[in-house]
Amino acid sequence: MGERAQIRDISVVSSSLIVSFGECIRALRLARGMTQLEFSERCGFYQTYLSRIENGQANPTLNAIEVMANGLGMTVFDVFQYIKLSQESTVDA
Repeated sequence: MGERAQIRDISVVSSSLIVSFGECIRALRLARGMTQLEFSERCGFYQTYLSRIENGQANPTLNAIEVMANGLGMTVFDVFQYIKLSQESTVDA
């Protein structure tokens, strides 16, 4: 596999992870009965930034991921486990 193909494959995986992460953050937030505005205030983020994350249009830093996890009452590891389980259930469907 050439270098260009590897770079393209990495960007597809990255894009997919960003979208999956955003979808999971939205699902977890809604499961806790929070609006975007409530959650963004809890995390100290602008609501527009949170919206971009949930829509897969922003790539949050590890710090931001930790803040969101804490805002959901979870650890970073819990959030990524939720993402993994969500992806596995999508593949199995």
